[in-house]
Order: sequence, then C-alpha cells, then structure tokens
Amino acid sequence: MACFLPAQPIATVTQPRACSCRGISPHPMQQSSKVTVYHVYILSNPSGVLYTGVTNHLDRRIAEHKQKLISGFTKKYDVTRLVYFEAYGDVRNAIAREKQIKRWRREKKLALIRRMNPQFRDLSENSPR
Repeated sequence: MACFLPAQPIATVTQPRACSCRGISPHPMQQSSKVTVYHVYILSNPSGVLYTGVTNHLDRRIAEHKQKLISGFTKKYDVTRLVYFEAYGDVRNAIAREKQIKRWRREKKLALIRRMNPQFRDLSENSPR
C-alpha cells in the first residue's frame, strides 16, 4: 500500500505516527490514543460522480463505502474510489472544510483533486490506475 500525502500542508497535527501502510490505509498518519486525526475526503465512481465526506477514521470509513455497508448516496451510485483527502487535528476545522468543498462547483472540486491526484487513482488501492 502506497502512502499518499497532500502536496501542501493542510493543518497541524501534533505527533504524527509513521505510516504502517496496512489494510486499505492510504494515510501516512495513524491515530494514537493522544491524537485524533480527522479527514475530509472525496470519493468518485467510474462515471465521475463525486461525494465529499468527513470522518475520524479514514480506513474504516473507506472500507464501509467499498463494502456498501451504509445505505445512501454512495451505495446507490457505487461511489467507492478514494480520490482525495486532507488531514486535520481539529474536528471543527475538518467539518468547516467539508462544508466549504461541498459548496464548490464541480469544476473547482475536480481542480482540487487533480492537484493531488492527476490520474484520479484510487488512493486506497495498492496499484495505480
């Protein structure tokens, strides 16, 4: 599993831990008992539908989307490919960023994704697409 970091600093997270790159973890900072990392993420599907969400456990949440465990938009439209994420140390900042991105037009969201992931690879997969 390849680790993936945003090209620019997103937020300050104290005491990040090294990447274990196990499971479907695309994130280089694992949660510890002292530091909770919150993620804003964007998922896509083969036809280009986008979904923006926030979570306190990216690995688990992406697995839930991939296994279609939660009814709703992502299950209905098969939105399971992780194409973008940002890490935050404060849940309020993560929620504010999620709301900001959700207000954006599609073109601006696509530009954000392209800066970090030009090929729109599934960042939770082992091999590039």
